[in-house]
Amino acid sequence: MVWKQVAVAGLLAATTTHAQDSVFSAESNSSLIWGPYKPNLYFGVRPTIPKSLTTSLLWSRVEDFQSVQHNVRHTCEQHEGMQGYGWDRYNPRTGGVQTIRDTGNGIDMETSFVKFENGGWGARIKGTPREDAVPMSGGDGEVKTAVWLTVSLEGLGSVEAVVPEEADEAGLEGDVVFSGQTSDLGDFKLTVTESGAANAHPAHTHPSHLEKPLDRTFVHSLQVPEEAVWQAKAILFGSMKTTIDDYVTQFTEEKMPPPWQTYTIQNRPGQGNMHLLQKTFSGAFQFDILYTPSNVDKPLSGDVTRAINRVVQSFDQKYKEVLQPSAPFNGGDHDRFSKSMFSNLIGGIGYFHGDQLIERSDDPAYLEENEGFWQETAEARSLNRATPEGPYELFTSVPSRPFFPRGFLWDEGFHLLPIVDWDPEVVMRIVSSWFGTMDEEGWIAREQILGAEARGKVPQEFQVQYPHYANPPTLFMTIEALIDNAKDEQQVKAWLTELYPLLQRNFEWYRRTQTGDMKTYDRPASFSKKEAYRWRGRSDRHILTSGLDDYPRAQPPHPGELHTDLISWMGMMARSISRVAAFIGEKEDGDRYSKIHEAIRRNIDDLHWSKEDKTYCDVTIDDYEDSVHVCHKGYISIFPFMTGMVGPDSKYLGDVLDLISDGEELWSEHGIRSLSLRDELYGSEENYWRSPVWMNMNYLIVKELLAIATHAGPHKAQATKVYTALRKNLADTVYESWLETGFAWEQYHPDTGKGQRTQHFTGWTSLVVKIMGMPDLAGGDEDRVRDEL
Repeated sequence: MVWKQVAVAGLLAATTTHAQDSVFSAESNSSLIWGPYKPNLYFGVRPTIPKSLTTSLLWSRVEDFQSVQHNVRHTCEQHEGMQGYGWDRYNPRTGGVQTIRDTGNGIDMETSFVKFENGGWGARIKGTPREDAVPMSGGDGEVKTAVWLTVSLEGLGSVEAVVPEEADEAGLEGDVVFSGQTSDLGDFKLTVTESGAANAHPAHTHPSHLEKPLDRTFVHSLQVPEEAVWQAKAILFGSMKTTIDDYVTQFTEEKMPPPWQTYTIQNRPGQGNMHLLQKTFSGAFQFDILYTPSNVDKPLSGDVTRAINRVVQSFDQKYKEVLQPSAPFNGGDHDRFSKSMFSNLIGGIGYFHGDQLIERSDDPAYLEENEGFWQETAEARSLNRATPEGPYELFTSVPSRPFFPRGFLWDEGFHLLPIVDWDPEVVMRIVSSWFGTMDEEGWIAREQILGAEARGKVPQEFQVQYPHYANPPTLFMTIEALIDNAKDEQQVKAWLTELYPLLQRNFEWYRRTQTGDMKTYDRPASFSKKEAYRWRGRSDRHILTSGLDDYPRAQPPHPGELHTDLISWMGMMARSISRVAAFIGEKEDGDRYSKIHEAIRRNIDDLHWSKEDKTYCDVTIDDYEDSVHVCHKGYISIFPFMTGMVGPDSKYLGDVLDLISDGEELWSEHGIRSLSLRDELYGSEENYWRSPVWMNMNYLIVKELLAIATHAGPHKAQATKVYTALRKNLADTVYESWLETGFAWEQYHPDTGKGQRTQHFTGWTSLVVKIMGMPDLAGGDEDRVRDEL
């Protein structure tokens, strides 16, 4: 069974690759091969090729013996002594500039990445001591920084450090060159150069300086197991430990060299699949890394400065044309903030490759048909029957570089909405990549944890993926945005024609596996006896598969539950695929999916509207076997509105708007709360989705408010008022927190507006860019917007 699933996954990946080859030009393909694409690192460069060349950056202040082991930076981490970091400007086609404000090491790092037309690329690493850097005892006042570069290769091929004939054991002078070849990249050179930079290197009187002067570059070439090449920090510490042990033997612990000399790697350049390079600086510094394909005569070191300037200028121009914020957020720091948020979103795109853990058991517990099903499924999962499958590959934008550096299905649809405006082709590639991971049944894993490096960031209990469980199908939301924004209609149509069978398969998988029970119980649905849905995979307190984790649901769980958010997602999904069918000329399919969409829309009202509570609610079965509403007012209650299932003519729209704008229910000065202030569970237990403001949900709300506000109807004035206030509250909340902390956050406190939970959450929180770009209806723009729509 497993081999069959893997084979089908590979076939699907090949299908989407073929779609890319047929739809996208060769020039377009080449411009996206190279990129940082290692978002889990502060700076790491790799191509979108499995098992290929990778470079990464590490650094640390080296003025005392105690702090170095704790201050070596490599992987992005939360609360690691940063005042903020991320891309100031970034375009995956050309490159960008990133600033890392490392207060813990007393230095600001600027890492620029640029692409050349010849297929090569360049990176500039620039360090500037911070004004608030704390002097260290025993130093001369200058911040001393060790910087390490890794050059590693997975798979077939070779890479070696080129050692000049005149070189000696004391280290390499001048440029350092690595020469290599792989079947995908051909022959290449990687050159590390300080050419043109006025760098200073530490000096001292200890005799060790004569044997290993710090104005040299050290290279340690190693052969390590392929599965370990990503563990750069451990390998670095191993090399430095050898140096330290040698110094202890030579000089004793009492007469050791100063820290900046002691913390150096071995200088043993040559062949290997893993190379460590070290430079040690005193004060400010700068050096370049240049990747040169075999068809280029020499590195273009003089072009890096010009290339960086071109990247910045072209980004600013395109941003002004595509994503410029509207009043009152246009200009000044808001402009810098908006560029940073978008750049970190699109700069968080990564390429991942490797196996993942999947549990494909046919255990009947996963059907969840019995009362007490959540206990049965927990027992089934505890049997640990998962096996590695793959390898898979994924091109995706990540929610958070330090905490969630991998692909999440329901996050991705939100990530791609701002990117659709910027580069629809990048979005199409990412969507194709996701559908390339789909199995023969139509299931896509909700969390893509590909390979040992990705698994290293995930608690063991969350690593296994289950083909019985769904996740919000937000990629269909992205597909609607692609159709709405199609500038090259023929390209989008060709791509959707290729993708269409996979969209159908995925849709039918949701309808088949997440269906709700309409037969056993008396359900008040007059139009359709089929369209009702229930999330599989819940526990007594959580529905992790819904994305809303601890949001209050029916207690105790029951197999007769129906979930408001899932049927709303299914309505969006049906609408999206009906639009795709119509767009590519599949009229008969389009009509069929439109009927499903209409049946879902009407069942949302019939099944989930509570007349008593005047809101949409989940449904469960009581002790008398009757179908009853479970009403916890919050995001669940307005999900039909957020997904476009409640239009301007809905008889329930007024009640929905009243709930959203009620300060005793969902409204706060910092956004719409996830749970009503009046709910008995507000702010309780984990309080993950039980009060905080989430930007993805608020984006959907403000988007639908805009649609109501710009069309004639009885609720136009109310929607306009709520839209205007909410848009400003959301933008101000994220902006003020960013100014204070230097970061975007996973969620925001509804009373204070403070950022909470995951730091550097530049995934869907970056939707604030779309919100700031929406029209200022307070300025009377509604007539213009209506004309554009």
